Amino acid sequence: MQNQKTFQLLEFDQIIEKLKEYSYTQKAKEQFEQLIPYLSEIELRIKMRETTEARIILDKIGTPPLISMKQIDKILAIAEKGGMLSAEELELIAVTLKSMKRLKNFLDHAKGLSVGIAYLADEIIDLEETRIEIERCIRNGQIDDYASSDLKEIRRSIAITEEKLKNKAESLLQANKKWCNEDFVAYKSGRICLPVKKSAKNKIQGSVIDQSRSGDTLFIEPTMLTKLSEELDQLKTIEENEEIRILYTLTAQLSDGFEIFMKNKKIVEELDFIFAKGKLSLSLQAIEPHLNTNQFIYLKQAKHPLLPKEKCIPLDFRLGNGLQGMIITGPNTGGKTVCLKTVGIISLMAGCGLHVPCQEADISMHNQILCDIGDGQDLAQNLSTFSAHLSHVMNILKQTTQETLVLLDELGSGTDPTEGMGIAIAILEELRNKRCLFLATTHYPEVKVYAEEAEEITNARMAFDRQSLKPLYTLEIGKSGESQALYLAKQLGMPQCMMLKAYQQSYPQQKIDPELIQGTKEKIQEIAVPKIIKQPIQKEKSQVANYFKRGDSVIILPEKKIAIVCQEANDKGEILVQRKKEKFLVNHKRLKLKIPASQLYPPDYDFSIIFDRVEDRKKRHMMERKHCEGNEINLP
Repeated sequence: MQNQKTFQLLEFDQIIEKLKEYSYTQKAKEQFEQLIPYLSEIELRIKMRETTEARIILDKIGTPPLISMKQIDKILAIAEKGGMLSAEELELIAVTLKSMKRLKNFLDHAKGLSVGIAYLADEIIDLEETRIEIERCIRNGQIDDYASSDLKEIRRSIAITEEKLKNKAESLLQANKKWCNEDFVAYKSGRICLPVKKSAKNKIQGSVIDQSRSGDTLFIEPTMLTKLSEELDQLKTIEENEEIRILYTLTAQLSDGFEIFMKNKKIVEELDFIFAKGKLSLSLQAIEPHLNTNQFIYLKQAKHPLLPKEKCIPLDFRLGNGLQGMIITGPNTGGKTVCLKTVGIISLMAGCGLHVPCQEADISMHNQILCDIGDGQDLAQNLSTFSAHLSHVMNILKQTTQETLVLLDELGSGTDPTEGMGIAIAILEELRNKRCLFLATTHYPEVKVYAEEAEEITNARMAFDRQSLKPLYTLEIGKSGESQALYLAKQLGMPQCMMLKAYQQSYPQQKIDPELIQGTKEKIQEIAVPKIIKQPIQKEKSQVANYFKRGDSVIILPEKKIAIVCQEANDKGEILVQRKKEKFLVNHKRLKLKIPASQLYPPDYDFSIIFDRVEDRKKRHMMERKHCEGNEINLP
């Protein structure tokens, strides 16, 4: 389970997929699916040498003639149990045997390169007689006429009989043309028939074999053809028996060499596995690394195998031989995680007997490579990012020994900085006490101080160009890096006042670097932005204003003149009144109710009689009855 977790985090499962793509046989693909770092130094060195020898052959001679051997196991199982193989299955066996012979010849040629795997050719036993006999008897998935003298004679007799039968049928067709719907003979259910009209059924003696869909045509085998047809059937039965005899004979011959064939097949699968590793090495332009058990890693010009070559910047790295741990610091997107993954995946490749994409490499064997990289948030278990990370790291600590390589990304992140820093240092100290090799990335300045003071631990940083704000993806061992957040903020336009405040909060005891605020603006340069247009506030009418109703008799103050309300208060609290046929607006505060309309007029009184002109009143009555083009009433 831990290997699978590591494979996923370091993306080594993609390397496995590439190896499967380079292999032909199902057995080799299954071996790659189970591939994990070797724990035996002898076994690892053997596997690494095989990869190197495969690469030498690929470079000097080319690709070996390997095949997939699909369905071979199933075919061989039938033969082993005494069953009979079909012509197609035997032909596939012959193709496989021919490929094995070509592979043997290829390896014989490779012996001149002085590589051990070339001598596997001596273990491939040639089943030449079986292959030649199958090729003689089977052609294009069919048993050849010359497979046996009896078969040749039987098929000659069949051909003669079929010709006689056809000629006889053609003669009968011509003689009975008037009773037939077609001018050609037909073959139905393996019998030769005449297409006779239904109405002429009794005109031709014979057996009805079939009829047309409409029923208008009967396909009759004439009695005069029956004897020849029976003779033909008998010959075909003899032919079938002879074919079965030939297939059984060939299958038995293969069964006699079953153990040899299986041994050859096993060698082909082994070579397929080895050459797939060589093909991966060739595609990556990789090299054989030196292997050690001294907990020492040295990489020169190492490239991550999954990154595009044009975007991958080589990494120089060294850990071990008095340097147990390394703390990498630097800005986000600076390449810290890529560095971590490059060391991890290359160590995995070397541990699995694979070449590595480096100019030089000396890599230690590890009993485990354990890592914590990425978010790690577990929604299913309701774990936060920090909780998931810490849980994973604690599990790593339980398994870590002196032979383990541990890779930790963003150690202590995702929680309170002070407590996160403390936890990070505690984890690093525990790893140091376990004497394992470890590599970690962090932003905490206190962790950098710890790395400077602790024995056998060093700082490293990913180089960063402050002017262009671009990471250089170069690891500088022995130097601690900064997050570069303040320089990034400067480049992005943070003004001087904010820069000073940020620096004071980050480094209260330090004097600010003049370069950090040089060229900064005094304050944020505001730019014009659109404004929200608010909806006008509707003023509520005064309750006093709403007190006056149409038709009320009111007193206008301070003049104490009497008027009648024409319209109720508007939004401004003004009321339209009429006095001596003159209408005008008066603020409600200047009015005093004299007599309400309810006491002066009946409930449904038409006030237009009082307030409208005669012309307007007539227009209103007309407009209430129908549409009148051009009619307008001007309200006060």
